[in-house]
Amino acid sequence: MRELLKKVFGDGNQRQLNRLQKYADEIEALEATMEKLTDQQLQDKTEEFKKRYLDGEQLEDILVEAFAVVREGAKRVLGLRPYKVQLQGAVSLHEGNISEMKTGEGKTLASTMPAYLNAITGKGVHIITVNDYLADRDAREMGELFNFLGLTVGLNLNGMTKEEKREAYLSDITYGTNNEFGFDYLRDNMVLYKEQMVQRPLHFAIIDEVDSILIDEARTPLIISGTAEKSANLYQQANAFVRTLKNEEDYTYDEKSKGVQLTEEGINKAERFFAIENLFDLNNVTLTHHINQALKAHVAMFKDTDYVIDEDQVVIVDQFTGRLMKGRRYSDGLHQAIEAKEGLQIQNESMTLASITFQNYFRMYEKLAGMTGTAKTEEEEFRNIYNMDVIAIPTNREIVREDKADLIYKSMDGKFKAVVEAIKERYQKGQPVLVGTVAVETSELISKLLSRAGVKHNVLNAKNHYREAEIIENAGQKSAVTIATNMAGRGTDIKLGDGVKELGGLTVIGTERHESRRIDNQLRGRSGRQGDPGVTQFYLSMEDELMRRFGSDNMKAMMERLGMDDDQPIESKMVSRAVESAQKRVEGNNFDARKTILSYDDVLRQQREIIYKQRFDVIDSNNVREIIEQMIQTTVETIVPSYTTEEEQEQWNLSGLVEYLHANLLSPEDIQEEELKGKEQDELIELIMEKIKVKYDQKEEELTPEQMREFEKVILLRTVDRKWMDHIDQMDQLRQGIHLRAYGQNDPLREYQMEGYAMFEQMIITINEEVSRYVMKAQIRENLKREAVVKDTQAVSGNDENKKKVKKPFIKAQDVGRNDPCPCGSGKKYKHCHGK
Repeated sequence: MRELLKKVFGDGNQRQLNRLQKYADEIEALEATMEKLTDQQLQDKTEEFKKRYLDGEQLEDILVEAFAVVREGAKRVLGLRPYKVQLQGAVSLHEGNISEMKTGEGKTLASTMPAYLNAITGKGVHIITVNDYLADRDAREMGELFNFLGLTVGLNLNGMTKEEKREAYLSDITYGTNNEFGFDYLRDNMVLYKEQMVQRPLHFAIIDEVDSILIDEARTPLIISGTAEKSANLYQQANAFVRTLKNEEDYTYDEKSKGVQLTEEGINKAERFFAIENLFDLNNVTLTHHINQALKAHVAMFKDTDYVIDEDQVVIVDQFTGRLMKGRRYSDGLHQAIEAKEGLQIQNESMTLASITFQNYFRMYEKLAGMTGTAKTEEEEFRNIYNMDVIAIPTNREIVREDKADLIYKSMDGKFKAVVEAIKERYQKGQPVLVGTVAVETSELISKLLSRAGVKHNVLNAKNHYREAEIIENAGQKSAVTIATNMAGRGTDIKLGDGVKELGGLTVIGTERHESRRIDNQLRGRSGRQGDPGVTQFYLSMEDELMRRFGSDNMKAMMERLGMDDDQPIESKMVSRAVESAQKRVEGNNFDARKTILSYDDVLRQQREIIYKQRFDVIDSNNVREIIEQMIQTTVETIVPSYTTEEEQEQWNLSGLVEYLHANLLSPEDIQEEELKGKEQDELIELIMEKIKVKYDQKEEELTPEQMREFEKVILLRTVDRKWMDHIDQMDQLRQGIHLRAYGQNDPLREYQMEGYAMFEQMIITINEEVSRYVMKAQIRENLKREAVVKDTQAVSGNDENKKKVKKPFIKAQDVGRNDPCPCGSGKKYKHCHGK
């Protein structure tokens, strides 16, 4: 059927290749012209292209000539002449697609052409690799070519200073790892001064090993965590103080909105209790926050109505269903305040400051391209999520590698015995062998068996990238035996040593089928590069995880009935097809899981973009008074109706409104209840705002304009950062428990979107209210400085080897079983530690 469709509609990939071939032919046609140019004339082309771009020409108009210049430069500087297939791959990359180019086909060289062309815009090009070794290697080797052509090259590595990173990002072309680019984006959105940012707007990225980064790591968020202030004592002190307060005299409570406010008398009591001059001084922001939350815990939160105590834990009661919401916590310190009220142990506050998935980070680039040896099996995902087509570029020389049928054994013992025998036989012949394993434990087991058999070998399990690349590079030498996890050494070529071709080339032995066909293909592709000979074979057993998944019990029973022992393999196309079918099912499940994660993360992405944009506007602006006045206006427009809801004006709670204004925005001498009587809601809002502006002007006169502007920024940044940090934590808690809504016939994603939106709206209201209060009430000191809300930040990614050693802060992994060891490193089961 597929062949019939191809005849009728044509092969989409072939049509693309025919189109790319025309570009390649045009680039080839310019070779003689470029060869005649002197080095200086060739280098001058870069400035000529920049001028043409600035004068209005499109990159596509310059493409053929620019690629021909890079091709000539590569011949002169690197001694490498890109093949036609590399030109095709390069054009595909420029168009924002994924070029599937087999191992050894020169992806790194192909990437130099679109990188050069897009760097002409002056907006910067990022070339992303999977580890620091490859970034360093490519920046050095390809950097020679770019420097020759007059472009600057930067290298972005972990551990660099902000100045070094900024310099790297200001280069025309910047090399680095996916983790480092993602973390830099998050860190840039936590800075206090614009000058501390390192990245420019995200323009064009070329991702090497794109399937590894955008698919295998797509479910792993990058998280920046930090040590929040240890505030357990402050919660207890605030709790002790609030117990001394009296209703109406020291605070007011609005039952409808559950709003609790200190009165002027209450504020005076707080200042006496804590021996401070002004509760609203910037030094007392944290104290005020704790008092407000303690007040809310005592007055507005009721035991056995809003929450219950279960096993010495405060458990929230769902106000709609009455169900206990275990695992959920109130945000913004309210949960800790209730714990203090009830005399329970106070848990640590949230410490996640910022997070993003690779999916959402890379989708922010104006244009995205990628290259890998294996992407076709995931084409649907690349197209749906990243809007990139996968174009399979043909090899420069025909592949002559022999891919043998799988050998299937009854048990694992029989399989490993056969693997060791096969390796030993080729080792004695001098033929190099690369053994691919799915797990590190398997590689260590085979290593033990080979040592017993007297076979010298290297073991690779992706712990040291620099050593890893060196081992992989030498894996094609005579008698070399290399054991590696299937993903180890990606991006590094295995070149055959002297005399190896005559022995049959590199042998690749797979000890198990991976759940993804793509990773099996990646392992196979290690052999037979650039038309070299080679052999690949997978050894399977009925006890392998994937074989168990699709039910190999019948097959195993049949092998036993036939009297087949452990030494006798079967070669069965039926079993091989069944394995591939199982892989397709698993791939489909994984795709669905990644799509679901993206759907949830998109909710937070929209909110993150709003907060980060507003935060940048604050940092970038010279005067934020207009922003603050709008926040005060919004707060007043929210508060006034809450005290004036009744139809009859006589029933309006104007005394409560005045109390609120005295406590939060104005002084008693600024406004009295008499002034408000007889006015409509709009008139009340207008009058209050007039008085606020007068007081604002008075505050500004007390200081220099520079001090006032800095004061405003300090208030804004501190408030937004603290509230956003709490919101991220709250959203994470919501996410963890939302799947339970499915039991009530509700769509968990829709519920998450709705509740997430409501929580975000509430956060904006509290930000407006808090900024308004501190701007109007705080005393301004001259030595005002912007300070980070938390100290000791730490970047943690899901694929960070060290993340399990970090005890604090604890970041929950995506999938931790109740009985698994806790990832915090305590040695306890998850359910007895952070999974409580």
